[in-house]
Amino acid sequence: MDWIFGVGNKNKNDPKNISQLLGAALPPPDGTDPNKSGVPGAGPGGSGGNAGSGAQTAYRFDSTALERAAAAAKELEKSKYATQAFETIMAQEVTKRKELELQGKAIEAQIEDSKSQQIRQQHEERRKTLKEEEKIQERKSHLEDRLARQRHDDQLMQSRKSQEELLRLQEESVAKQEQMRKASMEYEAELRHKNEMARIEAELKGKAKIDRENRDLNLEMMREKAKESRETVLEAIKTAGSVVGSATNALLTDRNKLYAAATGITVAAAGIYVAKNSVGVAARFIEARLGKPSLVRETSRFTAVGFLRNPIKTTKMFIGKPKDPLEGIVLKPTLEERLRDVAIVTKHTKKNKGFYRNILFYGPPGTGKTMFAKSLALNSGMDYAIMTGGDVTPMGRDGVTAMHKVFNWANSSRRGLLLFVDEADAFLRKRSTEQISEDLRATLNAFLYRTGEQSKKFMLVLASNQPEQFDWAINDRIDEMVEFDVPSLPERERMVRHYFDKFVLEPSFDSKSRIKVEELDYGEKCTEIARRTEGLSGREISKLGVAWQACAYAAEDGVLTEKMIDERVADAIAGHAKKVIWETDQHAVSYKSAAAAASTPV
Repeated sequence: MDWIFGVGNKNKNDPKNISQLLGAALPPPDGTDPNKSGVPGAGPGGSGGNAGSGAQTAYRFDSTALERAAAAAKELEKSKYATQAFETIMAQEVTKRKELELQGKAIEAQIEDSKSQQIRQQHEERRKTLKEEEKIQERKSHLEDRLARQRHDDQLMQSRKSQEELLRLQEESVAKQEQMRKASMEYEAELRHKNEMARIEAELKGKAKIDRENRDLNLEMMREKAKESRETVLEAIKTAGSVVGSATNALLTDRNKLYAAATGITVAAAGIYVAKNSVGVAARFIEARLGKPSLVRETSRFTAVGFLRNPIKTTKMFIGKPKDPLEGIVLKPTLEERLRDVAIVTKHTKKNKGFYRNILFYGPPGTGKTMFAKSLALNSGMDYAIMTGGDVTPMGRDGVTAMHKVFNWANSSRRGLLLFVDEADAFLRKRSTEQISEDLRATLNAFLYRTGEQSKKFMLVLASNQPEQFDWAINDRIDEMVEFDVPSLPERERMVRHYFDKFVLEPSFDSKSRIKVEELDYGEKCTEIARRTEGLSGREISKLGVAWQACAYAAEDGVLTEKMIDERVADAIAGHAKKVIWETDQHAVSYKSAAAAASTPV
């Protein structure tokens, strides 16, 4: 064993390397003895040519292998590379073990990979299954929906058919009832006619019988009545003739009495004629000067009735000095500048007794058209009169007379009259396309006749929300058009501040008023309200001020809180939105009606 541990002399016959040593010690892989020649698998006690003996030798114990192994061990023990061989064998064993471990891990990894792949395949199959189920469910829902729609259509068709059948049966029943009613009425009328004829015949027969029986008595009564009547008439004629004859004789014999009688008759006839005509002239004068036509709703012109009702207001109206026509009216700067020019032109036209110009104010309701018209008339030294187009249509045949009375009354004004026609599109519609009555058409013609030329007595101002409905002749009589639009943000803020001061703050400073206001930043609040109230007109914003005042009056302590203010603003905005929806629906209905009328053949 000295060569194993490297002790002893070097043997020249030692193997060169471990492979040579192992190659000499180990048997060949086919089991043959390298020192013997023969066929593989031959061993003691058998021949290689015999297949049966070869099969048996495969299960026999090979002693030569032990011998070879022993010889190899001895050779290995004698070799100086024994330690290296042992270490190499151990390293090979470790390497094989590691390779086996790596192979096991690789197999485990393959198993895990196959498992994960199997899970992925299962998920993929599940996903495909779910997708197919979704498609099936979708097709099922589509089919159910189609079937439901078809079933609903069938139900509707069946219901329609049943309704039509029921309607047909009802119509037939009504027709039968009507036929029976007519037949009964005819039979009843026939019976009534027969009864009436029988009654009349009986009455005539009875009367004829009575007349025949009382003929002599009736003739005697008639003779007596005629005799009395004749005697009475003759007596009256004799009396009247004697009186007239004596008076005529006295009058003809006395010339003074004859002259006095002729003079009295003449004076009486002249007095009756003069009184009759003077009363008519006076009545027309009083009506023109003091009376107000029925179409005029409001006027600043002096009337006896108006003076008796409001003497102080009427006196102030005549004594007061002209002011700025735009005072208290909040409008856009461009519109204010244009209206100021209109006011200046009107004022100078009135001073110089020139011809007035006719103006059209158009725009949404509540934007200040009527307010400016009143202010324009009062601050130009003119009277104003307000009439509305809705009052003209119900007058019917009297509309023409009423329209002439209005213009006669306007022409009798000494100061000049601003005639403001609100909602003018109610009766000044197009005659060619609109379906209007003959009475309204005649009233429109009377209006056109009285406004055909410029006037020095009155100024015509029309206001309309739909000026496109005017007749072309009305458009020809308009000299200037002014649009009043809804207020923008700066104008809304000014309006909110103005009406908040007027209806809330000013009454809160009055000791007699119970209104109080919660502590808050009024300026910032007014700005916020102006931003929220986009689209509201000036009238709607003024009603906000009245609503705030009413809330303060309704509160137990009389305090107007910020919550109350916001609630009223929210109500106003919601109400405006509803009005817009109503107006849109009304326009849609009008458009459909117009389209239906246009499509209807004449």
